[in-house]
Amino acid sequence: MMLIVGLGNPGGEYEETRHNFGFMLIERLLARAGGRRFRDATGAKVAEVTLVGKRVLLVKPQTYMNLSGDAVKPLLARYGDGDLSNLIVASDDVALPFGMIRVRAGGSAGGQKGLKSVIERLGSDRFTRLRLGVKPDHPVGDLASFVLAVIPKRDRARLDETLDRAADAIEVILTEGVERAQARFNERVKEVSDE
Repeated sequence: MMLIVGLGNPGGEYEETRHNFGFMLIERLLARAGGRRFRDATGAKVAEVTLVGKRVLLVKPQTYMNLSGDAVKPLLARYGDGDLSNLIVASDDVALPFGMIRVRAGGSAGGQKGLKSVIERLGSDRFTRLRLGVKPDHPVGDLASFVLAVIPKRDRARLDETLDRAADAIEVILTEGVERAQARFNERVKEVSDE
């Protein structure tokens, strides 16, 4: 079975923060699949659903971001035969502008501590990931505080559109593969000039 893991932090104080974009995407996929609720599993909330004709396990680790791999490894072993090709991980990314998504077939954690934990626990970075941009469009003093702050109301509509595009990208990964999803959804990051 394919596992789709959204990274985030459990608890009401984190629900509406940028660091929980992974959890928000999992909730969006649950709604698309007509799923009703999550159940408790090994260090995670999980829901088995059918998405675009495929049986998938939606996963929200409950270990807190820095220990996400502790939940992902046993779940992948149990439901995905330990096969990295059966894993998609979605997370926030401070290197991508807000509103941008990026699909990758593998690679480094890029400073994202949840991804780092998953890579360390699995002993490999060769799994599909979907990154959701949270980069601020203005200077911030403390990036950790920024990603853990509640998303302002003015950004909610754009977040909603981003989550829909990310859910579309997951569906394309499942039906057409990672390369097709990359071609359709990855955008080049435009550098801002000082003109």
